[in-house]
Amino acid sequence: MFNRIHHIAIICSDYEQSKDFYVNKLEFEVLGEVYREERKSWKLDLAVNGVYQIELFSFENPPTRPSRPEAQGLRHLAFEVDDVAETIVDLNKKGIVTEPIRVDEFTGKQFTFFTDPDGLPLEIYQK
Repeated sequence: MFNRIHHIAIICSDYEQSKDFYVNKLEFEVLGEVYREERKSWKLDLAVNGVYQIELFSFENPPTRPSRPEAQGLRHLAFEVDDVAETIVDLNKKGIVTEPIRVDEFTGKQFTFFTDPDGLPLEIYQK
């Protein structure tokens, strides 16, 4: 019935700051960007490793999203990487603070977390 996740939509509080984070720091590819005048909203389509996956939106005065400790709803977004330690070094060079590396007790693979400009938890997980 379902083939795959088509995309993930993220609403940000500061469009330019979040655009810089996802495009320049995480290096996601911009597929399209439009301003929707009637909604006073930007929409930025992003690809992760060549695959369309994220829509970044701006809206006037969006309510904040509770995210910690374990709020209901979306818990976090996880991105597969080849090397967690190498990715941490790259993120840290760009001013992105990461948590210490952990090991998944079930798979034995490394992972860690960081946040986007609005505090959305993001995970990197060993391939």
